[in-house]
Amino acid sequence: MTTAIDLIDDDVVLLDDLGTPIGTAPKSAAHGPDTALHLAFSCHVLNPAGEVLVTRRALTKQAWAGVWTNSFCGHPRPSEPLTAAVRRRAEFELGLELDSLELALPTFRYRAIDADGTVENEICPVYIATVSGEPDPNPREVVEYRWVRPDELKRAIEAAPWAFSPWLGLQAVHLELYRD
Repeated sequence: MTTAIDLIDDDVVLLDDLGTPIGTAPKSAAHGPDTALHLAFSCHVLNPAGEVLVTRRALTKQAWAGVWTNSFCGHPRPSEPLTAAVRRRAEFELGLELDSLELALPTFRYRAIDADGTVENEICPVYIATVSGEPDPNPREVVEYRWVRPDELKRAIEAAPWAFSPWLGLQAVHLELYRD
């Protein structure tokens, strides 16, 4: 369920090169051609059959609109624990309550530039979660979704990397989930 708090322009946590918080900035101002390093997270969701949930970003998203990506991503609010932020975004983006949540890549970091010049520059811990329910996507965030076998997703990323978010491609290289 979307609440009024979900509709505000959240602040993101700005970081120095060592990952130490140094301030905050509005999310809308923190993503552009000169994006400062900030804290984010990514989550890969599995169902009881061992399939991973991939989502296609809404066409109205500021960056990487319409590309396929991991289950969901987001930014913790200042002083919000990362696990609480992951659970909040799972509900907001996908209408999902997570059954379990495990930190898989605690120090994942990347920088990527979208075709429109928007830069992502994040320290982005990566989580693996399990769910027993089906998504009910928020159309402002997700235009479609699929449950796929991890090996099939890995092959698709290798065959057509341009169809996927750059962070998904980079994370898939490091996550045990996608290893043969």
